[in-house]
Amino acid sequence: MAATLALMLPAVALQRLGPEPATGGRATERLFHLSRVWTIRLNLSPDQWKAMEPASTFGPGGPFGPGGPGRFGPGMFLAPAFLEQGDANHDQRLARHELLALGDRWFVQWDADKSGSLDATEVKTSVNKLMPAPGGPPPMGPGGPPPMAPGGPPPMGSGGPGAAGNAARGASAFGIGPRYPSAHADLGFEGEAFPGISLRYKGNFSYMQSRSSLKRPLKVDLNDGHRGRKLAGVTEFNLHSCVIDPGYMNDALSLRLFRDAGVPAPRATYGRVTLTVEGQYQDQYLGLYELVENIDTNFAEERFGTRKGALFKPSTPMPFEDLGDRWELYERAYAPKTPVTGEESRRVIELAKLVSHADDAQFAAKLPEYVDLDELARFMAVTALLSTMDSILGMGHNYYVYLHPKTRQFLFIPWDLDHSFGQFAMAASQVERETLSIHRPWVGNVKFLERVFRVDAFKRAYLAHLEEFAATLFTPERMHGQVDELASALRPSIRDESQEKLARFDSVVAGEAYAPVAPGPPPGMGGPDRPSESLPLVKPIKGFVTARAESVRRQLKGESGAILDRQRGPGGGPGGGPGGFLGQALMDKVDGDSDGMLTRDELQSAFMRWFQAWDTDRDDVLSDSELRAGLRDTLIPARGTRAPASLPGQQPPGK
Repeated sequence: MAATLALMLPAVALQRLGPEPATGGRATERLFHLSRVWTIRLNLSPDQWKAMEPASTFGPGGPFGPGGPGRFGPGMFLAPAFLEQGDANHDQRLARHELLALGDRWFVQWDADKSGSLDATEVKTSVNKLMPAPGGPPPMGPGGPPPMAPGGPPPMGSGGPGAAGNAARGASAFGIGPRYPSAHADLGFEGEAFPGISLRYKGNFSYMQSRSSLKRPLKVDLNDGHRGRKLAGVTEFNLHSCVIDPGYMNDALSLRLFRDAGVPAPRATYGRVTLTVEGQYQDQYLGLYELVENIDTNFAEERFGTRKGALFKPSTPMPFEDLGDRWELYERAYAPKTPVTGEESRRVIELAKLVSHADDAQFAAKLPEYVDLDELARFMAVTALLSTMDSILGMGHNYYVYLHPKTRQFLFIPWDLDHSFGQFAMAASQVERETLSIHRPWVGNVKFLERVFRVDAFKRAYLAHLEEFAATLFTPERMHGQVDELASALRPSIRDESQEKLARFDSVVAGEAYAPVAPGPPPGMGGPDRPSESLPLVKPIKGFVTARAESVRRQLKGESGAILDRQRGPGGGPGGGPGGFLGQALMDKVDGDSDGMLTRDELQSAFMRWFQAWDTDRDDVLSDSELRAGLRDTLIPARGTRAPASLPGQQPPGK
């Protein structure tokens, strides 16, 4: 049976969308009508369905079982650190005495003030430091093979195929996450066939979150093997699974806000997706997806008037930092999405050297040659309004940079905003995200942003746009109305996923605080998303916008905002990055007396218990696979074992 992907547009015939102009136009605008929910049918042959599966990401449980020790999760992040730092005799295993010695050594290192105990912030920061910083040079050189732990994936931040290979497979420039093979399929649009498209999975944490479910994020390419073929001016689009956002609209409404503010941003709509695989699934409803425009040369042509230029997707907490004179030292961190010429790569390096070495006067004078200051001011104003910390402000990713071929200026494009509206619970507290400083909205020390915000021309434009947007685009009345309007369009499709998801959606739409989805996959195929057992509750759009708009108004009149000046680990401040959730999970498991402090004896006792539990073959050593499985089972507890935390002033659930 031929693989077929059918995209049906209810109530709008293909002819009514009009022709497929080279640069989009009205047909594309109709396709990306925000409150439209298209019907998408996915039909693949068994061999093509199997071909989409990422290699070496599932354990013996199979693609939709619980997985084995090689799964993407705590073991992937931490097992390499345990072995590298604890394996004294270099036999790729940990004996009991090696594990206990490692725990003792870690406690001494983490207890910087020699107080004899560690609080949660110290644990999170220390766990982050166990892992190499993202974007660093691969240990074996650009493009070289990564060091492979037996039976598992390469450590975070290790070498690999290089940025170009990662980009082609959908892997992160951080060096983590699976690489996704493409399968061939056919697309039908209102009865018109598009044979031979490419279909693959996409995403990193969103894929990790949904990999035990059928509802995974997808990328569709109509142009593979059929050059020039388009659907309403579009050759590629993304199907975001919305598993992280129970309100299903953080990304879509944030992208709309950026576009309304004059920032080049992708458009979004929605689709109901069903799956048929011969002999396995028959019109299986996967759920409601967000359909998002791809950032590519078509996007560049429509927004900037040219298909030329270079597109980058940076993943580094220190953008435009001087890494040397060779492009290969930068390529991994900047992940080019288009071919890059020598002149374009030199432009990145020149800006990095300007940021790193120029004095203030020289920097202010030269910066407009490299950066469109008004566009960056708009981009940063909306980013600050949204307190979207899973971005350039915190994690150092989830945005694109476009180098215009004529102006030779860099422009910034937002991406992947499902944690926007202050909903990245791993970065700062709820109050800190609501009152985030408009003058210093980033976490820690980010030299590029620090220097840009000291340039008078930028700062004046930034504050002017911030004041304008806060008074017109980001008002509670306007944003609340958009939430209610979009909710009406999405509700029937969410109801068809499950009553539990609908109840959670309605609660979020109403503005009630919710427990964010925990890191790791949901508990079962097609089941409800897994609320966190350690992260605090977060406010959804309505509550956040009300508080944030008031804080910005007060800050524009002179009040101070929250400055997140704590030293960042690989993924942001002490609450960010893998340490945000793994450090908290470690704290929860080791803090025997539940006093919020971790002692040396508690850590030693926990490591002793863990060794006994993890040594499943009883050979008195822990293999890499036993470490990964033990860390997974210990740090991602069974669902429902811990009630979610409450917001300040709020009673815990059930009390």
